[in-house]
This record gives sequence, structure tokens and C-alpha cells, in this order.
Amino acid sequence: MPVIAVAGRKLNYEWTGEGASATANTLVFLHEGLGSIAQWRDFPAQVARATGCRALVYDRYGYGKSEVLQEPRVGTEFMHDGALNELPELLENLDVRSPVLIGHSDGASIALIHAGTYEVRGVVVMAPHVFIEDICIGSIAKAAEAFDTTDLPARLGKYHKDPRKTFHLWADAWLDPAFRDWNIEEYLPRIKCPVLAIQGEGDEYGTMAQLDAIQLRAGGRCELLKLPDCGHSPHRDQRERVLRAIVDFVKGLD
Repeated sequence: MPVIAVAGRKLNYEWTGEGASATANTLVFLHEGLGSIAQWRDFPAQVARATGCRALVYDRYGYGKSEVLQEPRVGTEFMHDGALNELPELLENLDVRSPVLIGHSDGASIALIHAGTYEVRGVVVMAPHVFIEDICIGSIAKAAEAFDTTDLPARLGKYHKDPRKTFHLWADAWLDPAFRDWNIEEYLPRIKCPVLAIQGEGDEYGTMAQLDAIQLRAGGRCELLKLPDCGHSPHRDQRERVLRAIVDFVKGLD
């Protein structure tokens, strides 16, 4: 799997849908807070195949098979760093212009920050965060307890070079009291491209207030898909419905 230097860090990435035409949109997948290329499984390939697009999937710094986190901690601005520093340089180095961003959870928030700053063709966000809710902090606190008392480190070790550093990169930032003031709603009116926002009604990390805020403040067209019988991972819990919605959205951008 290829590696690329971004901001002095080595990031792992891969392409799928290489047979797409030169004029097709480029999809860029942004994984969740404890996610990686491998944890997307074949979902990016399915979307690429169904849309006729090429898709880029990568492990953010500190995740998956990318370079292990070197800093003692990353602080509360790690999603801004991913959106405003890491992602722009990655896209420039790979000669990707005006992509369609498809993000999940933290990756969805990174997509929104980026789209509110740079030109993109469209944005799909699944289980996004635009402000802090008690339900999210409570669920992350439970995950932190599970990390210390269950086999969660071993399970994460299947996907990440250093699961302990990866976990604390994510959990320590979210559980920092200073993170309570984190809010990215200011970016939403600057997003002029179409947005598709998807969330499960049973999401243990957020309520539908997140989607409603995006629809209220987004600067362009915004579609919502609220899914019953669905938790924090719509592309796994309601795979076929989510796949169909994303494919229709991406095709509608042409």
C-alpha cells in the first residue's frame, strides 16, 4: 500500500475505482475517530463502482498504518488540523481538485470544516458533529472505561500500529474539559456545495440536533437522511439504503 509524506508525516493511502473516466468526480473518504482504511471494508469500492468515480481512502496521522502519533497529545484542535492542514496538502500532493468528501463521525466534521474553507464538489457526512452534546461525551467516557477493562486494545490492534496512542489521540481530546466549547457551526454558511447529511436515530454519540443545525445553517442545498434502526455507523447498520442515497447524491452532482 502506498505511503505519502504530508506535513512531514507518512500517511498510508489507497485508490479504488481506478477505471473511472478522467472527467468523473473524485471521492475522498474520511474515517471516524477510531477508524482506518481497513475499517471502511469494501464500502468505498462499492460507492466508487456504483458511481463510476475514483475514490481515495487514507489513514489520518496517528491512525491505521500511517505514522504513529509522536506528540504527547494532540490537543482539542485535531479535527481542524486534519481539515485545514493535513487534507489540503494530501489533495495537492495527489493532484486532486474539487473532490466529493465522504466523512464519518470525526471524519464528517473534518469534511465540513474543509468544505467551509476550500472548494469541493459536494459533501456527504454520516453521524457528523458540529457542536458538543452530553450524549457524545458520555459514550466516549464509556469507551475509555472499556479500553481499560476489556479486549478493546487487542481489537483495535488489528487495524492500528499503536492502538493505545490511537485511542488516546481521540478520547483524551474529546474528554478534555476545554473541548466542551468546540463548535464548527461557523463553517456551515460558507459551504456552498450540496450536502447530504445522514444519521441514525439510535446514534449513541449524537442526536438529530446535529443534522438540523447543518440544514439550518448550510450555505447551499442540504439533504437529510434520518434512519430508524440505525446507530453511529449508518454505512454498516443500513448499508444498502445509505449506499443508494450516496450514489444518487453523487450522480446528481453531474
